[in-house]
Amino acid sequence: MYSYEERIRAVKLYMKLGKRVGATILQLGYPTKNALKNWYREYEQNQALPQGYARSRPKYSVDQKLAAVNFYLEHGRCISTTVFALGYPRRDTLRAWIAELHPVERRQVVGQAGSTPRPQDLKRVAVVALCTREESAQTVAQTLGVCRPTLYNWKNQLLGREVPASMKQPDDKSPQPDRAELERQLETLRRDVRQLQLEHDLLKKANEILKKGLGVDLQLLTNREKTLLIDALKEAYTLSELFTVLGLARSSYFYHRAQLQAVDKYEGVRRTIADIFESNHRCYGYRRIHAALGQQQVSISEKVVLRLMRQERLTVPNKRRRRYSSYQGEISPAPENIINRDFQASSPNEKWLTDITEFQIPAGKVYLSPMIDCFDGLVVSWSISTRPNADLVNSMLDAAIETVATGDDQPVVHSDRGAHYRWPGWLSRIGDAQLIRSMSRAKGAHPITQLAKASSVD
Repeated sequence: MYSYEERIRAVKLYMKLGKRVGATILQLGYPTKNALKNWYREYEQNQALPQGYARSRPKYSVDQKLAAVNFYLEHGRCISTTVFALGYPRRDTLRAWIAELHPVERRQVVGQAGSTPRPQDLKRVAVVALCTREESAQTVAQTLGVCRPTLYNWKNQLLGREVPASMKQPDDKSPQPDRAELERQLETLRRDVRQLQLEHDLLKKANEILKKGLGVDLQLLTNREKTLLIDALKEAYTLSELFTVLGLARSSYFYHRAQLQAVDKYEGVRRTIADIFESNHRCYGYRRIHAALGQQQVSISEKVVLRLMRQERLTVPNKRRRRYSSYQGEISPAPENIINRDFQASSPNEKWLTDITEFQIPAGKVYLSPMIDCFDGLVVSWSISTRPNADLVNSMLDAAIETVATGDDQPVVHSDRGAHYRWPGWLSRIGDAQLIRSMSRAKGAHPITQLAKASSVD
């Protein structure tokens, strides 16, 4: 509550600062934004502010007060019943009205001095009746004329809290622990079966209504599609179960349901688009259909046409182009895997390994083709070139053959089965040598080719 001086000061400062609410409140520290605007509006209309605030009209009239108090007195003097029946006022307010209009009645209701001590014999009879009862404790309390909590308080005073309130023997035996566990497991299985049945029905309806595959992920469906599934299964399952499985918010469901029930303003346009699409052998895209609609004086955007065609599943069949590949097949039959990943050699010139390696230098790319002996890692021969062609490999092979031309060694050359090592020109370079090309790119093995030297070389 602000005084007249505070309010008039705030209004004048507000006008002085060019009606800037934030600057005024920042300088004064009060009031709120709406209060300042209301003060200024009242000052502008009346050229003054009222000296004080007028009291507002009371919320309840005198007749309402009298009606509430009379209802309280006529219906058992219960505050809760009166508030529930009339819908007003609050309980504290009703107590104040009772104290104001009927102070004597209210003191009798809330006073604590009117209770009469009950005889000890009555308490004993009540406790015996409670412990040997065949009916409920509420019935025993009503028969004795006391309330149920009082009956239990007497039992606690005479027998103690540890004594049970009922001593009658049950007719049937208590269920065994294993039976209770089985019943719990049975209930769990029933819930699991219902959950699986719900997921099965959702997938089945998605296949029928949405034309989705049976392996579709239900979480990836749109909210509109989920709404259609819920409407189809809400007679067999509760909405809460469907919302949980589909991951759909309750508000989203009712929103899309209202959208589905609304009148489709594009209903006529959908039929026109379908007719144009079918009459042109299902080969018109959305741009050509948009142009055809323009010729029929139907004015909608291309994006709307595209969306309607997607919803109606009007798609043009498009043949997928085959990806280009330069691979034209094998040059020669695939060789055997003679070495079979056994790269250990007991003597020199028994097993040779070769491959082409690429190096990047400032002048450009350089390709190295070495021949390595498995016995000690010796470089038998090597060649280098700026192009990975047949000359690179052939010169390396010629130099390797020269090292064993006069000996009795029969090395096996192991390499990848590329075109460089399967070229027919390799035969002319080893004369009577027998060419054994092997290793058909086994999984986990390094793809290589073997060349076995015969007994003599020309």
